[in-house]
Amino acid sequence: MQTFRIIQNGDDYLLPVYNRQKIVLMRGDGSYIYDSERMVYLDFFSGIAVNGLGQAFPEVVNAISETARKLGHVSNYYYNEPNVRLAKLLCEISFAQKVFFCNSGAEAIEASLKLARKYFFRLGQDRSEIISFNNSFHGRTYGALSVTGQPKYQEGFGQLLSGIKFATFNDIESVKKAMTDKTAAVLIETIQCEGGIHPADPKFFKELRDITRENGVLLIVDEVQTGLGRTGKMWAYEHYEIEPDIMTSAKALGAGLPMGAMLTTNQVSQGFKPGDHASTFGGNPIVSAAAVANIETIILKDVVANAGKQGDYLRLCLEQLIKDFPQLFTEVRGMGLVQGLQMTREAGPLVLKCAREGLLIGSAHETVLRFLPPLIISNEDIDLAMEKLRKAIAAELQG
Repeated sequence: MQTFRIIQNGDDYLLPVYNRQKIVLMRGDGSYIYDSERMVYLDFFSGIAVNGLGQAFPEVVNAISETARKLGHVSNYYYNEPNVRLAKLLCEISFAQKVFFCNSGAEAIEASLKLARKYFFRLGQDRSEIISFNNSFHGRTYGALSVTGQPKYQEGFGQLLSGIKFATFNDIESVKKAMTDKTAAVLIETIQCEGGIHPADPKFFKELRDITRENGVLLIVDEVQTGLGRTGKMWAYEHYEIEPDIMTSAKALGAGLPMGAMLTTNQVSQGFKPGDHASTFGGNPIVSAAAVANIETIILKDVVANAGKQGDYLRLCLEQLIKDFPQLFTEVRGMGLVQGLQMTREAGPLVLKCAREGLLIGSAHETVLRFLPPLIISNEDIDLAMEKLRKAIAAELQG
């Protein structure tokens, strides 16, 4: 009865912008989540790559609790210690020298677009064009929608930002054709996650870094979903042996609390002066303390290495599914613990069947199963997930 009431109230009062499953999640522990009917789920979606350490990780819970007892929120007209610690820590584990904090990945993208254009404005250069990529996804605010290369997300929202061009992912010649002396920046995902789990080709990525440098163009790398260990390195750009000029982060950053960040170099940061950009809640001390505990735990417990190791194992298991069910699956794509399994049909029905078996996964681009387990996942958890997935597959094939 409690479950029915919660779902009914949700349908009555929540704006219907999500296709929610009829599940009410109540509590979690590590890689497992429990619903209001005492059903236990193995979580291979992690709140869309948010819960890198799983649910209720002790160090994060303690950091949130201790900070909340001391300081709730303060304006960015003052310093707060957890936020300064976090900024320093992010710079130490990345290419960056300066950080701007906000509340989400879309806001981090907005900040990056504004910084790129303002940087050249302050240099006295007439550069404002942004090159993005077909099939990309960068968020749902107007700026982020403008650089998202999937028309289905833009339909019906009217005029978007001008000065945006789209090139073909993994095609360097298309980038060269799009680039002019008006180009301010190229924005790229290391893996097109929402677009179906398509990693950037290493040769293409290095050539992209070369031509942006040669032409004085900024390279913005979107690591909202791939950063903080998910791909088997702290940042996915490290796989490509390049460094961006600007990077966006969010999702796993706040360990479940809303936080985004834009990271950049000292040079590029000079594009912003006081008053050029801001965020009321960006850098909130409670969220910053959670993020510090999150990152320190990722480092101390060698979580990144585990993500790489378990990602390899997960990929082997998914490749076996292709051999066993060629009528359903055709290809595995991804890095580390962001993996996509291409289906020959819509993925949604199988996602629902997995939930009935106690396995939470997602989908991408309609026909791709998306696997984003916590970075603390074990071999045993992956084996159990495959058992549940195979039961769901059997139900799918039965119709």
